[in-house]
Amino acid sequence: MASITLKDLVKAYGDTEVLHHIDGQIEDGEFVVIVGPSGCGKSTLLRMVAGLETVTGGEIHIGDRVVNELEPADRDIAMVFQNYALYPHMSVRENMAYGLKIRKISKDEINRRVEEAADILEIRPYLERKPRQLSGGQRQRVAMGRAIVRDPQVFLFDEPLSNLDAKLRVQMRLEIRKLQQKLGVTSIYVTHDQVEAMTLGDRLMVLNGGYVEQFGTPIELYDRPETMFVAGFIGSPAMNFLPAEVANGVTTLSNGAQLGVAQGQGNVVLGVRPEHLEPQEDGAIEVQVQLMEQLGANTLLHGALKGTDTEMVVSLPGHVTAAPGTEMKFGAAPENMHFFAPDTQKRIE
Repeated sequence: MASITLKDLVKAYGDTEVLHHIDGQIEDGEFVVIVGPSGCGKSTLLRMVAGLETVTGGEIHIGDRVVNELEPADRDIAMVFQNYALYPHMSVRENMAYGLKIRKISKDEINRRVEEAADILEIRPYLERKPRQLSGGQRQRVAMGRAIVRDPQVFLFDEPLSNLDAKLRVQMRLEIRKLQQKLGVTSIYVTHDQVEAMTLGDRLMVLNGGYVEQFGTPIELYDRPETMFVAGFIGSPAMNFLPAEVANGVTTLSNGAQLGVAQGQGNVVLGVRPEHLEPQEDGAIEVQVQLMEQLGANTLLHGALKGTDTEMVVSLPGHVTAAPGTEMKFGAAPENMHFFAPDTQKRIE
């Protein structure tokens, strides 16, 4: 196994820079998820680690080697793609064995590795089938099996579950995590799904427009987001952002309501997660309900801060009934209130 170090990494196409001075240390055996919206550069970064994209500036280290100039085959990595990339005319066994045959590994060793991986992934009964005879989840297992038999230093996953239905995604997500923990292989996983990222990663690298917004554990990103982008991207439903003004230790919302919790001075943005808003008779955050969503385990109330057009979402446990137009008062614990600077959008400590 090996660690991965990204040092001042830059990617440009002509004069257009798409990745800007990326730094990060991924420890040996760690599972890191690169997450962000479409077009933020996460797949480009993964392909640079794989050797499928050239490096414009900076260095990529895998273990103690700088791999910038190495071909993908020489980096000792295995990649699982979004579209499975299976050979349709080959059986499952042949698909899993193909890379090993190219490397001229003995037939007995190939069979041993393929059958061992098939047992781990529970696909031994399908070894003689063609990919067209398999379900989407089974094809994804074959793609992972092809990576496992390589016995690489690093696994790279490029949105491998995006073609599966919601229920199967949850199942495969758990299987990938258990597999990585069992094998202990350093892994980088790319996704745009923040729920997938939160449940899979030891740490998350949040990308936005080619910049790293924050790199930390899922709980660090949830509890102490460093920017408004991270605060709004991590967590579902997204954090509420309320324009406010701080003076003399008091936070005044745009509708004149006042809170006894404050950070910074002057104009600020107050962030509160929907699940951290609690009904209170004297709560200062008053919401006018416009729409209600019953989700079973919890209820989402969509509305606006009273007297303003600032949209808000409240998540309450259990079954709650609130007709459109209902006004409800809420409060939140001080540790669940986040303050951001409106100009830099960075957290105010």
